[in-house]
Amino acid sequence: MHEDIDIGTRLKKLRHERQISQRQLAIKSKVSNAMISLIESNKTNPSLGMLKKILDSVPISISDFFAMEIKLTNKVVYRKDELTEIGSGPISYLQIGQNLNNNQPQMLLERYKPGADTGKSMLTHESEESGLILEGRLELTVGDQIYYLSTGDAYLFNSSVPHRFKNPGATDCVLVSACTPPSF
Repeated sequence: MHEDIDIGTRLKKLRHERQISQRQLAIKSKVSNAMISLIESNKTNPSLGMLKKILDSVPISISDFFAMEIKLTNKVVYRKDELTEIGSGPISYLQIGQNLNNNQPQMLLERYKPGADTGKSMLTHESEESGLILEGRLELTVGDQIYYLSTGDAYLFNSSVPHRFKNPGATDCVLVSACTPPSF
């Protein structure tokens, strides 16, 4: 594939247009979530076969994929009804903007229902992550350390360290988080 073609930005734009999360695309295409993330962050270019496998799951042809117009927006303000839901189930992730440029932080308004967590498996990705608790309580595990945060508390850590999030409280936990480069 030609080095000047930004496959990652195109794939991320396509996912946002179709309202498909990285995890959903990974499941549909049978390509690992980590690989989708690496492609979208332009850390690797997929083989033509892998790209076809991913695009077939959307579905879109390779020619239509490369014909897509890529316009980065200069939008400054996003109203609450313009935030994009990229989560599902007991955890809501409302993304601000489309994060088509991997130099931008990914900013989310997150809501964890009581007892909701990111799963037994620890998360890892190459970025820096921070958050500020607006309401409720959050149990944050980073490496082998467990932290309990409440309204007004914040966190900042290197996301390559295994981590997970859980709401241990009886009410929703609401927080604003930022991740750079974007993780999903």
